[in-house]
Parts: sequence; structure tokens; C-alpha cells
Amino acid sequence: MVEKNGRLTAEEAKGLRTAKELEGHLAWLDTFTPAALGVLAIASGVYTFLGVSSLLENNGAVSFFAAIAYSIAVSVGIFVFWSYMLRLLPAMRSAAGFIGLTVSTIVGSAAIIAMSSWLNAAALAGSAAVEQHLENTVRNYQTALEQAHDIALKGQSLGREVERARQSFEDLAELERTGELSGTAGRGAVFRVLTQKSDELGNLLEQIDSQQPLIEEAFGSGNLILGRMRELTVAPGPVERRSVEFSEESVKLAGALSQLNQYNVAPLVARAAADLPASVVLPDLDGKNTSVREAQSSTIASVLNALDQRSETLKDAATEVLEMEPPKETAYNPVSSADAIIRYAHNFVPSWAGAIAIDLLPAVLVFVLAITQTAIRSGRDGMSIEDTLTLADLKAAMVAMKDAELTMGAADAAIQVRSGQKDIA
Repeated sequence: MVEKNGRLTAEEAKGLRTAKELEGHLAWLDTFTPAALGVLAIASGVYTFLGVSSLLENNGAVSFFAAIAYSIAVSVGIFVFWSYMLRLLPAMRSAAGFIGLTVSTIVGSAAIIAMSSWLNAAALAGSAAVEQHLENTVRNYQTALEQAHDIALKGQSLGREVERARQSFEDLAELERTGELSGTAGRGAVFRVLTQKSDELGNLLEQIDSQQPLIEEAFGSGNLILGRMRELTVAPGPVERRSVEFSEESVKLAGALSQLNQYNVAPLVARAAADLPASVVLPDLDGKNTSVREAQSSTIASVLNALDQRSETLKDAATEVLEMEPPKETAYNPVSSADAIIRYAHNFVPSWAGAIAIDLLPAVLVFVLAITQTAIRSGRDGMSIEDTLTLADLKAAMVAMKDAELTMGAADAAIQVRSGQKDIA
């Protein structure tokens, strides 16, 4: 719409009314904005104090005043920083100035998060984060304990292979005693070789069987310790005290895990399998004649071949157990609430959001104010001062003019009085 007779167009009048309305709103909002900003800064300082207190060693008054000093510095820094941004950034008219202060706002926000928000999150959810750490540690110990138990039981299953080998040699010895193996009945050289290997495997089987109750005892002890650790995870009371007890229980559980690893008989079976053919003590052939001795020699060669086969079978079975993935080395490392809230940040998103929001909420106000100021300037751009004058502005100008006229009249009268006095003189 084109301007006519020096009057505002409808669009310009609408923009002016909008600008004046927004200015009225801002004038009202300015009455409590600093107080609200101060409340947010103080609230952040309080939670920062709680977060700092959890990090400092308990040295009485020194720690208390150190935490107080840090929290006050944070509160003052937040209040001053956002006060600067609320005043300066919306007032920027150039793109370079606006971009520069926007970058400054981003950098300042990052600094506030670094010095305050993570401590606020530690105060809000630090205990829960430490409990999460305890729970994860229990889960890791549970997995390690079950893996160690499974490996130990798998090692015990090698007893069946050992028993099968022992029984085969015992049966061959019985055949040799009755004369069905080498053709000569009795307890000669072949019988003694077979009995020797049968006894060796029998001793190995006794060692394997003796480990079974020890394995179950260690596994049961480990489960009892895990139960106490789970109770400490959710028990009432300060998490710091529970963490100390938890650490003591973790040491006991580490001992149970070490015992389970030691009770694994797979290394023992592997060594015995390697020694099985190598430890044969060949007796003198005691046949009455050459044909009998040749039969004994041939039978012993067959026995040695059988020993090699049994040795490979036992070695392969033991290797399968030894190649099982060992339990991951697990240890409990105590953490502070501040460290825990960072390590398990993904589990405490609401707490992090609240901790950051209390510090960065003024950033939203800054950009709202910047947008509003832009709208005000847009409504006033291109207008002369006469177009933007309100009735209140006009009244104020008239009062100022009257005051100026009275002042000038009084000055003129004073000058005339002085001139008259000079003439009389």
C-alpha cells in the first residue's frame, strides 16, 4: 500500500502497533527476569555444592568452605554470563555481531556444562549411578562365576574318557590273564604293561573325582557371596558405606573364582595323556620259548599302538576344554558418584536433561528476546520519530517544553533585573 498525504499505510500502522505491544510486554517481563535468573543460578549453585561435596575428601570445615566457594562462583558466573547475553545479543543489529555473540553463547554454555551441569547430575542421580555400577559389577561377576563353573564341569566330564580308557586296558589285561590276547595265559609281560596303564588311569580318575565336591563347594560359596553383593546393591543407607562392604565381598568372590579355575582338571588330563605312551616301562619278555616271546612282543607293540590312540583321544578331549573361552577377569573398582554419572550417562538421561536445563534455560530466553527485538525493529524500520510518537510521548514532550519555557522566562527576568541594577548604578 502506498503512503498518501504523509500518513502511515495500514501495514505500517499495524507493524507499529505490534512493536509497541511487544515493547509493553518486555517492559513487564523485565520487572522479574533478573530475579528469575538469580533463582536459577542459586538453584544450580546448590546442586553444584552437593556434587562437589561428593568429590572432596571429608576434611571438615576445609572441604565445606571449598564446596561453598565453588558453588558461589558457579552461581555468580551463571548469573553474570546470562545477564550479559540477555542484554547484548538481542540488541545486535549487524549479522557479524549477532553471529559473534551466538558463538560466545555456545562456548559459555559448554563451559557451564563442564563446570556445573555434570555436578548437578551427580547430585540428582549420583547414588543411583553408583548403584548401577554395583549392579553391573555383580552381573559381570555372575557371568565369570558361571563360566568358571562350566569350564570346571567340562573338565570333570573328561573323567568319562579316562574311565573308558582305563576300562579298555583292564579288559585287555583280563583277556591276557586268560590267554585270549597273546595266546599265553598268566600274568606275564603283556599283562603287567596293561595293568600298569590301567592303574595309572585309575589314579587319574580318582584325582578327577576328588575335585567334584571341591568345585561344588567353591561354586556354592561364590553364589552366596553374590547374593550378599546383590543385597548391598539395593540395601538402604549411604551408598558409600555399602560400596566398602561390596568391595570386601568382591575380594572373597575373586578367591572363589580363583579356586574354580584351579579345580579345572583339563591341564592334568592333557599332561597325563602326553605321558601315557611315554611312561611305559617295558618288562623283560618271560616266554618259555621263542614263539611265545614273539607273541608277547607283537602284543606289546599292539598295546603301545593302543596307548598312542588313547593318548590322542584324551589329549583332544582335554584340548577342547582348554580352548574354551576363559572367564573375563573381573574386578570391582570403586567410583565416585560424579564418575558414575558420566560412565552410565545413557541410563540417566532425565537427570542429565534436568541438570543441563537448569543451567541453559536462560539460553532459550536469550533467543526469544532476540526474536522479539527483531520483530520490534522490523515494525519501526523506515518510520520517522513523528510517526512513532504515542500520546503519552506527546504529553511528556509538551510538559518538557513548558518546563523549558518557564526556565527560559526566569532566566530572561534575571538578566533584566541585573541590567536595571547596572543602569541605576
